[in-house]
Amino acid sequence: MQKGLKLTDILVTIVISIAFGILYKIWGPLYYAVKPFGLHIDQLIYGMWFMAATVAFLIIRKPGVALLAEIAASSGEFLMGSEFGLEVLLYGLIQGLFAEFILFVFRYKRFDLFVISLAALGSCAGSLIMDFYKGYIGDLSTWNLTLFIVFRIIGSILFTGLFAVSITKALEATGVTNLVRSSSKKDHEALDQ
Repeated sequence: MQKGLKLTDILVTIVISIAFGILYKIWGPLYYAVKPFGLHIDQLIYGMWFMAATVAFLIIRKPGVALLAEIAASSGEFLMGSEFGLEVLLYGLIQGLFAEFILFVFRYKRFDLFVISLAALGSCAGSLIMDFYKGYIGDLSTWNLTLFIVFRIIGSILFTGLFAVSITKALEATGVTNLVRSSSKKDHEALDQ
């Protein structure tokens, strides 16, 4: 597998990110719609904002894709008039960096649910750091903060881990991902049979 990003990889990542940028923009009002239910139920759906990184990585499977995807998706969300303003770009950068770091630790060689869920937790950690920095959650009581963090972790694993892997497996079943991945030695051996 060639490690460097080709123009095709970048363009496919951007297209994936544009789709997620639109989804992120649509997700904002839904996030605010569930906020009134209290008990941080909104954190259970927060993981959607990390999905571009893991889906793009699962499709392209190269270093740098997760970071590029998250930055591009947050940029798209911003350009469509995100209610979160400019800070959405910084969140995208941090969330993408943390996901990319986890994938780097595994040398970009594992594409299973465990590693993708860890990347989701990386993005989750990045978003929590940003929330502390921005002052969103620093004043919560211990039980409330614990609930907030646990629900965000659950939402991250569900959306950015489980759902992202499911989407990618569905795409793989159609054969569309073969168009962007280079063939492996195993693929060439299968042709020789």
